[in-house]
Amino acid sequence: MSHGYQPLDRDERDDEESVRVIRRAVELGIDLFDTADVYGPFTNEELLGRALRPYADQVRVATKCGLVSGPDGKFSRDGRPEHIRRACDASLRRLQVDTIDLYQLHRVDPAVPLAETWGALSELVTAGKVRGLGISHATPDELEQVHALFPVTAVQYELSVWCTASLEDVLPWCRKNSVGFLAFAPVGRGFLTGVLERVRLPEDDSRSRDPRFTPEAMDANRAIIDGLRRIADRHGATPAQVAIAWVLDQGDNVVPIPGTRHRRWLEENAAATQLQLTAADLAEVDGLPAPIGEMSWDNTRAVTAVQTPDTAHA
Repeated sequence: MSHGYQPLDRDERDDEESVRVIRRAVELGIDLFDTADVYGPFTNEELLGRALRPYADQVRVATKCGLVSGPDGKFSRDGRPEHIRRACDASLRRLQVDTIDLYQLHRVDPAVPLAETWGALSELVTAGKVRGLGISHATPDELEQVHALFPVTAVQYELSVWCTASLEDVLPWCRKNSVGFLAFAPVGRGFLTGVLERVRLPEDDSRSRDPRFTPEAMDANRAIIDGLRRIADRHGATPAQVAIAWVLDQGDNVVPIPGTRHRRWLEENAAATQLQLTAADLAEVDGLPAPIGEMSWDNTRAVTAVQTPDTAHA
């Protein structure tokens, strides 16, 4: 809505329509909204705060900290306690809430002891500024470490028909410890909708740097869409709905968080909750070919943290 796969200038955004989309989501019974201070940066929290202000007692808001966008648009990590505290106060103002329901560490900062970062986050719960803590893209060892210090409420990771790495270790850890799992990109960053099958992404689209979205990979990965479409046709559904229903089937603690800027796709996504996949359907999904160019998001942990001037107050 204000941050996405391509740079969005203010004149390219439609904030009024975005507000309508968010409020339509509330009407449909959606009650968890996930954002981050780095989205925009900052503009996405402001938009969400404005849209949800009349529904504060009906919804839960999740946001993130610890990932910083520099003047050149490149991301760095900042897990310093002083940054975490300032970032939380700034997010509270932008979201127009007294308490953040779920506050998540966006990425682990290798330059700061994780215990220090998590300790600062837990202090926010004690102070009443945050209800629960989450973490994104943490290893099982890191999850064990922080969970022993202060309980993890939810873990966020990419999970979809074509990105299943978290099924091997992270999701089982969440099940074992009764921790929620927020599945981002459940429709494969748009690819699993079937809309992008023959689209060539522009260079300024961040997906163009994802190996799964090279022209050659997209051509090969069409077989995945064909399989989802076969299942969808049997149910009078769409490939995106099958993809979301598959994520929902991975466990009662799994919550898919698809994103959209349009009411049409919002309503389609929400309707996926009514789609009951059969055992045969699930077996057919499991038998789909592995994606060409699958990206391992664990590689993002190898990025060296470069701490930029603190801009969380902006």
